[in-house]
Parts: sequence; structure tokens; C-alpha cells
Amino acid sequence: MPSPAGFPFSAVVGHADLRLSLLLNAVHPAIGGVLVRGEKGTAKSTVVRALAALLPALAVVEGCRFGCDPAAPDPGCPDGPHLEPDAASRPARLVELPVGATEDRLIGSLDLERALTEGVRAYQPGLLAAAHRGVLYVDEVNLLHDHLVDLLLDAAAMGRAHVEREGVSVAHAASFLLVGTMNPEEGELRPQLLDRFGLTVEVRAARDVDTRTEVIRRRLAFEADPAGFAAGWAAADADLAARIAAARAALPGVALPDAELRRIAAVCAAFDVDGMRADLVLARAAIAHAAWRGADAVAEEDVAVAARLALPHRRRRDPFDEPGIEQDQLDQALRDAAEQTGEPERTDPDPDPDPGPDGPGGGAPDPGDGPADDSGQSDSPPPDGPAPEGQDTQPKGGGGGTQAPATPDPAFTARLLQVDGVGEGAPGRRSRSRAGSGRALRAATSQGSGIHLVGTMTAAAPMQLVRGRSGPGLVVRPDDVRRAVREGRESNLVLFVVDASGSMAARKRMSAVTGAVISLLRDAYQRRDKVGLVTFRGPGAEVALPPTSSVEAAVARLRALRTGGRTPLADGLLRARELLRVERLRDPRRRALLVVVTDGRATVAARPGGDAVADAVRAAGLVAADGVASVVVDCESGPVRLGLAGRVSAALGGTGLRLEELSADAVAGVVRAARAA
Repeated sequence: MPSPAGFPFSAVVGHADLRLSLLLNAVHPAIGGVLVRGEKGTAKSTVVRALAALLPALAVVEGCRFGCDPAAPDPGCPDGPHLEPDAASRPARLVELPVGATEDRLIGSLDLERALTEGVRAYQPGLLAAAHRGVLYVDEVNLLHDHLVDLLLDAAAMGRAHVEREGVSVAHAASFLLVGTMNPEEGELRPQLLDRFGLTVEVRAARDVDTRTEVIRRRLAFEADPAGFAAGWAAADADLAARIAAARAALPGVALPDAELRRIAAVCAAFDVDGMRADLVLARAAIAHAAWRGADAVAEEDVAVAARLALPHRRRRDPFDEPGIEQDQLDQALRDAAEQTGEPERTDPDPDPDPGPDGPGGGAPDPGDGPADDSGQSDSPPPDGPAPEGQDTQPKGGGGGTQAPATPDPAFTARLLQVDGVGEGAPGRRSRSRAGSGRALRAATSQGSGIHLVGTMTAAAPMQLVRGRSGPGLVVRPDDVRRAVREGRESNLVLFVVDASGSMAARKRMSAVTGAVISLLRDAYQRRDKVGLVTFRGPGAEVALPPTSSVEAAVARLRALRTGGRTPLADGLLRARELLRVERLRDPRRRALLVVVTDGRATVAARPGGDAVADAVRAAGLVAADGVASVVVDCESGPVRLGLAGRVSAALGGTGLRLEELSADAVAGVVRAARAA
């Protein structure tokens, strides 16, 4: 029978910053958790799950489902009041929140079984209650549904979970260490949730052969004998656990000198972070680091380590900015802070952040390197090589007469473009949908998701006398069950078809077009859409970016877009049609929105000897026949306008907008003017 033993924390190769971040949070949970960003296969989940074995055991009130501390029980605990509580001890919990969890599972709900059998309103706790005083872990946190993110934000901000639903009104303590892992290729986090993570760490696969060899060796040894492998590292894990407990005990006695407090404020001001949360997190992390290394006061080295972990994700001024800080920037900020505090510049090197010994199995690589597999990874940057997706420097689109990419105009808040009707796609924030989550519209006998409790009880109540009910519970039959019909919002596939031909190549016009499309891409990022990019110029069209959840990649490709050449509009539409056909086969429930950005002045026919404009209109008709919702952004300018984009829009059966009408502020201005008139 296989052993349930997990991979030991001490056996992870490399990942020095990741291990240190988790350990600092274990010492001082008020830091606020860790966000782990990295490519797939870098052992993010392995390291986080291994942390649970190191956390000190908790003293809890005997029989309390909410993990109240006997020394200071929650006065509002639903299982209270705990007047003279009996104490018990249990291991600290690492509770996993699945991406597809429901609201009921997260915050709890009415105990359906007791409601139907005993006729009482009883609360059934959810994952937030289980995670109280422990760790709440969300794998692929960037894919978490928005309604769950809202609940997490509320609980993280208040330290309590509030349940108001189905006749249940409950509030309980929910203080937890939030740890999330994500692959940036699949999309970014909402800014509000990103800011709730105290620290952030980037992990990458090591390119060093010795490091990768050690990773494979340890992983294969673990898979061959999980219990034996864990036993071999038990002593190293026990040492780390003892060090965490000692640092926790020493934490209240660690002093934060005024000079270091001013240094923290100066560094945060130098990096222009929003709000004051960064200052508080940095201070807590510096105190925890001082306790971890056994010091009785915070020093500059503690502030330097804390800043490296707490500031990267708080410097982003735009959703498409790359997170992170350069070491020379941090060093300069620390030097400037030292001048403000009147201290001499630091000359000693940065401390080694390695959290502990490698343990048995000597010959381990340097902690700055790391694995390439499920047993660990490094934080080392990759060597020079192929550019990451979305950062290639090759010009896109064929044809001659190209111009360098135009500098985009400033982005703006885009108006909402959505698909008409009600869909059933992935949760998001764009178009209306029938969903498994969201607000309940009504109870129904067949369609819907989940049981509509009130509707079920209402249907069963009039029949109790006929059914001979004698006890407190309801007598419920299968035909009484009602399901909740819910309406929410879905994400869509937004496919951009951008004209990059010579007729668009005027620098001022292309700057405006690029700025407008980036604004639409930012809107797609906020609404959790998938996006794709087709460009056309010269002899034909090409897929600059296949549909992806990484909106950042689309922005990078667009900013590198070169212009010039003839205008194969028909080929651009036909290429988009084929791409949408393939995507419908892959994900038939996700509806598409086609956004065509062009002046409509087609000059390349789809067939030899054909009429370019007529072929473009014909291609638009084929797209319309597929039932694709579309928007045509007319970029034509100047005193003479042919209105060809309008013909394409009519053939698509979609909405036609001028470039300046994409701004939500412009639309609001039109509405205000109409009201004033």
C-alpha cells in the first residue's frame, strides 16, 4: 500500500527565495502569505505542500469546528460561547481551495441534511473555517473564479467570514496564511488580490546540468520509496520546525529601530508603491527575518531581504507591466535611504537567504540553483536564449515597405463590448451566461445547477399532511426537488483582426490604433477573456498570436507590429474565420467576439482577378453565416472618407464604431450631452 508521505521540505533543491518566503510567513503569519509565480513543472505546489509538516501544532478548543484558540476564543464563534473551554492539540492545516470550488464549499452554507430531516437551520462550515489559523493554498490562483476572489478578499481584509444566505446569518474568524501558485502564461491576477499577498517569488527551471541531475535523483528516490525517503530527511525537517518555533517565540522581543523604520519608509517611497500596505508588510517581513537569523533587532540586511520579496508585485503601474525589481535599483534605494538616515553606506555583501542545511544526501547544488521537475526549482534567471512567448523581436506580417512599430497612444478605459444573448461559457466578466455560480434567478424543475433549497422546501411543504408527516423533518420526494437557475457573466474569446497595411501606416493613425487595441486588451484582461491576434498586410494575413489566456503576450506582439504594404482584408477575415472554427471544436461553449480594426480599403483580392473590396465583403458574409458576433472599428480619417469599413460591418451583421467611440469616457460624454439637451 503506497505511503501518504509527502515530499520533504528540506529535500527541495534550490528555490532559496521561495523557501525563505514560506518560512518567514510561518514565523510571522501577519506578513500576509506568498504568491509563487513560475513556469510549469517548477515544483511550486510541491514546496508549498511540504510546508505544512513544519508548522507548529495548534492548541484548539475541544469540539470547536472553527479552531478557536483556548487562550483567546472568538466571542462570536458559532460553536460558542466558550466559557471554560477544554484544550486540545492538532496539527496545523494546509487547506486547498480548488479552482472550481463553489461558494458553498468556500464559506459554508445551510446544512441541507439537517434542514430536511430535522427541520432546523444549522450552519455547515466551509473551507475558510477549516483554514483558520492555518494555510489556505490555491493552486493556479490566477484562474480562480471572480465570485470566489471576492469572498477571499473580504475574508482576508476583515479576518472574518460572513455568511448571509438561505436563511443563515453567521460570522466566524477566518485568519489564514494565503499561499497561491500561478503560471503567468495563463493570465494575471486581479490587482486587488495581488496586493493581498505579502510576498511574491519568481521561480524558474535551472539550466545547470548538475542541479537538474540532483533534482531527478531525489525525485526518483522519492517515487521509489516515499516513506523511506521522507524518513531520511525527517531530521532536517525537524530542525527547521524547531527553528520556526524558536523564531516565533523570539518574535515579540525583536526591536525595530527608528533608523530601520525610516529606511523601510524611504525604500517604499523610492519605488512609488500604492498605499501603506507595502510598508507594513516590509516591516513585518524584516522583523521575521531578524527573528529567523536569531537577532534581537532589525538591521539593514533584514530590510534588504524583505524589500526583495515584498516589493516586486507592488511596483506595477499597469496590468501589462512586468513584475519584479532590479537588484541595482534596490541597492540604489537602500543607499539613498542610508543617506536620509545619516548612516554610512553598506559595504558587506547580501546575506545568504538559504533557510537551512540541505540535509542528507550530500553533494547538493548551491541553493541559488534548483530543479527542473516536481522536486524543486531554482530562482536563477535563464541564460541567453530564445525570447519568451510574446517577446520575439521578429517583424510580423509579410510584404515589403515596412515601417518600424509606432509608439502607442496612452491607453484609456474602453467601453464594454459584449456578445448578445445568454451563453454557457467559462466564468468571466463580459457577457451574460447561465452559470453554476452567480445570483439565483428562480427555481426550476429541470434546468439549473445545485438545489434551490427554498424552492424545494416550498414545493414539499403543502404535501406534508398527505404524506403523513409526524416528526420535525420534512418528507421530501424526488419530484419536490427544485434546481437554481443562475445568471452570471462569462468570459469570451476576443479575436482581434488588425489592419497593418500601408493605408494604416501613417504614424499618428497607427499610434492611435495601437493605443486603442491595447485599451481593449486591458479590458479583456480585466474581464478574464481569452484573446487572439490576426494581422494582415502585404500579400496575406497571419496569426500573430493563437488564442491564449495570456493577454500580456498579445500586448507584446501588438507593440512590435510593423506596418506597410498592401491590404489583404479578405484574407484577414478568412484567416480569422478558420481560427474561430478550430477554437469552436476545442471549446464549443466559449462564445467568440470578433473585433476587426481597419479602414476597409482592401487592395488585395482573395482570388486572382477578383475585386478586393467585393471579396472582403463576401468573406465578411461567410463569417456572419457562422454566427460570430463582431465589431468593426473604423479607422478611416481625413476629409475624404469612402465608408468601406461600414460595408464590411454591415456584411458581418455586427456593430460599427469609429475609433474615437471606443472610449467609455467618450460614450459617457455623449450620454451626458443628450441628457443636458
